[in-house]
Amino acid sequence: MIRHYRALHENKEGNECGHSQAARKQELDEALVTMIVKDTQPFSIVEDVGFRDFVQKLDPSYVLPTRRAVKAMVEAKYAESKEKAKAEVKKVSAVSLTSDMWTSINTDACLAVACHYVDSNTCLNSVLLGVLTFPQTHTAEDLAQVKASLMEEWGITHSVTCLVTDGAADMIACGRELRLRHTVCIAHTLNLIVKKALEQTSALADIRAKARKLVGFFRSSTTAKEKLAQLQQQMGRPTLKLVQEAEARWNSTFEMLRRLVELREPVGAALASLATEIPPLSSDEFSSVSACLALLSGFNDATAELSEEKRVSGSKVLPLLKMLDENLQEEMTDVASPVARQMGEHLKRQLREKLNTLQSMSIMSLSTMLDPRFKAMGFLSPTKASEAIKRLTSECAAIVPTPSASRGAGLVTPGNKLWRHLDDRVMESRRRHSVTADAAVEVQRYLAEPNIGRSEDPLQYWERQKLIYPHLYRLAVKYLCTPASSVPCERVFSKAGEVVSKKRTRLSPKTLEKLMFLNKNV
Repeated sequence: MIRHYRALHENKEGNECGHSQAARKQELDEALVTMIVKDTQPFSIVEDVGFRDFVQKLDPSYVLPTRRAVKAMVEAKYAESKEKAKAEVKKVSAVSLTSDMWTSINTDACLAVACHYVDSNTCLNSVLLGVLTFPQTHTAEDLAQVKASLMEEWGITHSVTCLVTDGAADMIACGRELRLRHTVCIAHTLNLIVKKALEQTSALADIRAKARKLVGFFRSSTTAKEKLAQLQQQMGRPTLKLVQEAEARWNSTFEMLRRLVELREPVGAALASLATEIPPLSSDEFSSVSACLALLSGFNDATAELSEEKRVSGSKVLPLLKMLDENLQEEMTDVASPVARQMGEHLKRQLREKLNTLQSMSIMSLSTMLDPRFKAMGFLSPTKASEAIKRLTSECAAIVPTPSASRGAGLVTPGNKLWRHLDDRVMESRRRHSVTADAAVEVQRYLAEPNIGRSEDPLQYWERQKLIYPHLYRLAVKYLCTPASSVPCERVFSKAGEVVSKKRTRLSPKTLEKLMFLNKNV
């Protein structure tokens, strides 16, 4: 009897131990998959001797899954996460899309599409819908077809407020093909504004050419590089490297010139001690560069602020460009350098032209007006602000319920049959007037309230006020989800570059998409 009881007890303990080990194994497997997708590690990490030894030291009882098993777990996690994300996206009434193209190490053209929305808790959310490969030669129609398929798959075909992309011709044509409201990424817009102003400033172009040559010398010569580092250490400074200008990005010009000003002394000393004919920038040239940097610093800060991903940014475009315009005018009053003054005039003209265009765009004007931090204060032109208020009132009226006709209004008697059509028109006119009046009252009450602080969250304001301004709340959810830039998709591709490294060039497009989806969404 005792022997029988002991056997049952030992069997029960064994089952519990086995269950505990299986649960622990599953927990560690899931943690491994999360690490792989978050840190963009290759599946082959489970075959690396050093990693296997490390895991063995941590937990000798844990048996690492095979490479094939890891791939299967990633696919299962992808399927589960995608269904969960789809269910969430289908609940919302409005979304905006961002999209970008990238060429991989395998020379595949990849398209990323991300979706941005305000959830049921009035919080901003984003989800990567897909990363799809294309042949190098593709048309706007090809891009539109793929985006349309993604929109249908995710159930958002009829709820897209806006598409944000760079200014490439095929991206703009794709937006037209899909019949979507389209805006060009503000980071690209600012890049074009500043690049054009820099190109038009001929005296600065000569200084930039001289700076590029100087930086190229230090970056290509080991002796010069070491000498510069040594001199910085002797001067008690942190060891910094010079930055080379990249033609495509204006902020690389800013960084190159700023670093040269910062390292003026050690660079001059290094050049004096090295056998080179490359001259340093002159005192006048450094003065011109410093004055130009003061004018450009606002554009650099604005680019960074408008590339935010986790906070409302689309409504900031007009106010921030307005502040750039005002700050530029203020800075210009103290500029002595002819080079900086010439550049500043070009910047001011380019900025004003772009602001005039953007203030007339409904998506920009409505999102600014619906942001309680800005409202009408976000507009450079009072006329454009008034137009935006009219547009907002019209949009609000479109969603205010129409009052039903009074009982008996539709009864036809011999005496009023003759007047039926006129009576119907009068009734409809009265209903429309009532709706417009209700919308105007709601808009005016909202605009009459003091603006909230710039550091406050506009979505939390709307969460608190949604019962007071129910129709404007719906419009805020619709328009405040649009980001200012397509940078969220560009960041996807900076990760994609890590995934498609030389060690992982054999990844199939489908596997790449799954890894990118999990990296971004999980």
